[in-house]
Amino acid sequence: MKVDFALILTVLSAVTGIVWLLDRLFFAKRRALTAREGEEAAEPAIVDYSRSLFPVLLFVLVLRSFVAEPFRIPSESMMPNLVVGDFILVNKFNYGLRLPVANKKFMVVGQPKRGDVVVFRYPGRSDGDPEKGVDYIKRVIGLPGDVIDV
Repeated sequence: MKVDFALILTVLSAVTGIVWLLDRLFFAKRRALTAREGEEAAEPAIVDYSRSLFPVLLFVLVLRSFVAEPFRIPSESMMPNLVVGDFILVNKFNYGLRLPVANKKFMVVGQPKRGDVVVFRYPGRSDGDPEKGVDYIKRVIGLPGDVIDV
């Protein structure tokens, strides 16, 4: 089972951001008013964790979604240059930007060229197929309009 890390990061960022924002807008003022003179109001643990984690989670989400993402080489198909177990860092900006969970392209920057190493999910898999979420790492050998003879 493949874990959707982008979905987890998005949900955690949203939850921690909402908790922090709600506390900042409504509850922090009330706590400050009820606190004794000279003392600072105790902040609930969930607010403290949310305030601490939100910027980190948001940074990681933006980094993984729009800048670079790590992948592990799953098979021997890229040998001898890339061997099984190697980690590669994929530049997410080269071919355009996509929304993290929806995976919809909203900004086109460039197109793949022959010889580029690309990471993709095979588009023809059905929902019941166990390999649906598998990331394929391959080299581009043909572009639209090319005829590949094997």
